[in-house]
Amino acid sequence: MTTHMPEVSFVLPCLDEAETLPACLRAIREAIETGGLDAEIIVADNGSTDGSQAIAEQHGARVVDVAERGYGNALMGGFEAARGRFLIMGDADESYDFRESLPMVEALRDGADMVMGSRLRGRIEPGAMPWLHRWLGNPVLSFVGRLLFRTPVSDFHCGMRAITRAALHDLGLRTAGMEFASEMVVKAAARGLQIAEVPITLHPDGRSRPPHLRTWRDGWRHLRFMMVLSPRWTLFVPGLLLTLVGVLGVAALSLGPVAVGDVVFDIHTMVVASLLVVVGYQAVGAAVAARIFAVEEEIGPAAPWMQRAYNHFSLERGILGGVILTLLGGGLIGTAAFGWAETGFGELDPRITLRPVILGATLAAVGMQTLALSFVYSMLGIRRKR
Repeated sequence: MTTHMPEVSFVLPCLDEAETLPACLRAIREAIETGGLDAEIIVADNGSTDGSQAIAEQHGARVVDVAERGYGNALMGGFEAARGRFLIMGDADESYDFRESLPMVEALRDGADMVMGSRLRGRIEPGAMPWLHRWLGNPVLSFVGRLLFRTPVSDFHCGMRAITRAALHDLGLRTAGMEFASEMVVKAAARGLQIAEVPITLHPDGRSRPPHLRTWRDGWRHLRFMMVLSPRWTLFVPGLLLTLVGVLGVAALSLGPVAVGDVVFDIHTMVVASLLVVVGYQAVGAAVAARIFAVEEEIGPAAPWMQRAYNHFSLERGILGGVILTLLGGGLIGTAAFGWAETGFGELDPRITLRPVILGATLAAVGMQTLALSFVYSMLGIRRKR
């Protein structure tokens, strides 16, 4: 006996939604009838104690019990049980009108991999979204997402969206909580999937109890997730700038003080410049390690420049480079120590003798970091190189 495979699966995460679930399910039924869809309805229950499961079954939905708590867990549990080629997700609190999902189905049929609902390009009814979310939280987080991941999505955190089963499988989503919404968009953008948008209306939440969403906690979780997945802007670019400024400072001051107008930059500035080199180089190295990890974990494809660089990288070359830098640094420090010994270990003029020591310490620190990072890169890249 073969199992029927519908075209569309509506998936609703549910945690004590008895008040609003019936209206949502009726709206889905209307959408199915209006659009002539071959569809099923999945209610992914996350431990309701108010009878939501029975209500879902009474309205013809299939209930899937998801033991692991969390928005992302509930949706993934529903997706895994769904049989449709197209998957439509939305909250069960009456804030979304599922009859507006029909244009999403059309967009998927036309070749889109994922379709985002956009409340910001659609309509937000009075009282549907708190002022802080409407004018700060959603616009700012969506702007950060567009900036970091080069995607035109206007409303990163809209809870109503659709995706093909093939695209969902390709994304390998794994977050358990509210950041699941960000993960879906970030990975879709990273993998170059075709993303479409449909303006929708956000209605006031129909529940009498407070929503599960916690403004500051969940907002930070979304922002943190996006920052962690974008080492280019959080680590690489800032680290590269620090390194370049530090290198220029150390190089300029290694021969003596530098005067700019009435201001004289001397040994103290050289110490700070050395710090910038070490910290910046470490940030760049960490960014590359994070990107290799992202490739290994299939979060996103490797950047072309990184792929070319890694093709020329080997542990042996990294060790050689690290050893050379460390020896150069050690040689400068040793030379300074030898000069000190020749004076009978007497008092030194730091404005003169400290310069080669700072330069040597900087080179040695970068060299030892290179040695450590070479081993880290090799360990992270074992599977990809195999």
